[in-house]
Amino acid sequence: MINRLEKLAKKLLRRDWDKLNERERKVLESIESRSSVARNINQDLHDERTFGEQVADKVAAFGGSWKFMGLFAGILIFWVILNSYILANRNETFDPYPYILLNLFLSMLAAIQAPVIMMSQNRQAARDRIDAAHDYEINLKAELEIGNLHEKFDELREQKWTELVEMQQQQMRLLEKLVREQIGGKMQVSR
Repeated sequence: MINRLEKLAKKLLRRDWDKLNERERKVLESIESRSSVARNINQDLHDERTFGEQVADKVAAFGGSWKFMGLFAGILIFWVILNSYILANRNETFDPYPYILLNLFLSMLAAIQAPVIMMSQNRQAARDRIDAAHDYEINLKAELEIGNLHEKFDELREQKWTELVEMQQQQMRLLEKLVREQIGGKMQVSR
C-alpha cells in the first residue's frame, strides 16, 4: 500500500511521500481508500471538554448575553434606588453615594469574569484553528480528486478522438471502395 501511496504522492502532489506533512498523508490515504476526511469537529471538541472548560463556556455565553445585560442593569438600578432614595430617607444607607461597596463588587465581578471569558475565547481560537486545518484537508482532497477527474476525462477524450479518427478512416476506406466499385460498374456497362 505504501508503494501506491508513494506513487499517488508523486502523481497528485508532485512530492515524495517522506516530504508530505501529516495532513497531506491523511488526505492521500483517504483518496486511496476512497474514504471521507469530513467529520463533525464540533462534536469531537464538545466531547473532549473538561469541567472547567464547560464552566468557562457557560459563563462566557451568559456573560455575553442580553439576559445578563438586563439582569446586571436591573441590579445596578435597584442598588442605586435602594441606597439613594429608600434608605437615605431613613438615614440607614449601607453603601452611601459614591457607592464604594458597589464598586468593590463590580471590580470583583470583572476580575472573575474577564479571565473566564478569556479562557472561552482561547478555546474558540483553538477550535477555529482545528476548523481551518480540517477545511484544508477537505479542500486539498477535493482539489486532488477534481484533478484526478480532469486527467480521466482527458484520457477518455483522447481515447474517443482516437476511436473517432479510426472510424473516420474506416469510413473513408469504405467510401473509396464504393466509389471504385461504382466507377468499375459503370465501365463494364459502357463496354
